[in-house]
Amino acid sequence: MKTNVPRFAPYMSTPEIVWHYVLRSGNVMVLLFLILPILAIMPLSFNENSFLVYPIHQFSLRWYHNLFTAVEWTRAGANSLIVTPIATVLATVLGTLAALGLNKASFKGKGVLVAVLISPMIVPVIVTGVGMYLQFARWGLSGTYAGLIFGHTVIAAPFVVVTVNATLAGFNHNYVRASLSLGASPVRTFFSVTLPIIAPGVIYGALFAFATSLDDVVITMFIAGPTQGTLPLQMFIGIRESITPTIAALASILIVFSSLLLITMEWLRSRSVARQTAS
Repeated sequence: MKTNVPRFAPYMSTPEIVWHYVLRSGNVMVLLFLILPILAIMPLSFNENSFLVYPIHQFSLRWYHNLFTAVEWTRAGANSLIVTPIATVLATVLGTLAALGLNKASFKGKGVLVAVLISPMIVPVIVTGVGMYLQFARWGLSGTYAGLIFGHTVIAAPFVVVTVNATLAGFNHNYVRASLSLGASPVRTFFSVTLPIIAPGVIYGALFAFATSLDDVVITMFIAGPTQGTLPLQMFIGIRESITPTIAALASILIVFSSLLLITMEWLRSRSVARQTAS
């Protein structure tokens, strides 16, 4: 009869086996501690009651209907659908080009340039927001969709730079040299050789950029005009002024969406590892 013991049990003493299961149990408990409060909000989105309270006496889709019909929520959703995809594309293109340039080049002050490029990941977002507001006001971009898109691009691009640069760390440049020696142009070499190899890193960075832009509140608060608020900003306003289960409905949708993003990232990571192992 099979027993559920670690594969390396024959090489472990009894205290080590006990410690192994204690660690695993602790990990499960920490995971539950982090996840259960998040999952607790989802049933409240189906509550007929106007307050976020348990127990739920009657289930209803009332708040999901309100989410997709109320003017303030539909406007915020439309703004997110405008800003987030464009910012993601810009951040992915610019971040990938920056990572390629940094990977190929070797010059004095390269470390300083890398630090500047990824600084939006390190600098407190409130500082970044104030700086953007002051500069965009001079350029006439405050209160415009262009300014909001540029702001989201700035905070999202560093994630693309980091992920693509990590992918390029194991890139074999002999493939590029072989393609160029066979007469292919640099552009064709990039799209036919380089991009397919680094595609997992690019997609991974794009997903991070998308999530960063979709989740932003501070930059939007500083840059957006009165009618340009996104969904996270509308949630913040709703929590500050009047909490309704509509917020729980949107939070439930975002939880499911974020979970799908994480699953996609893990799938891409496993494919990349499998490809590297096979090669």
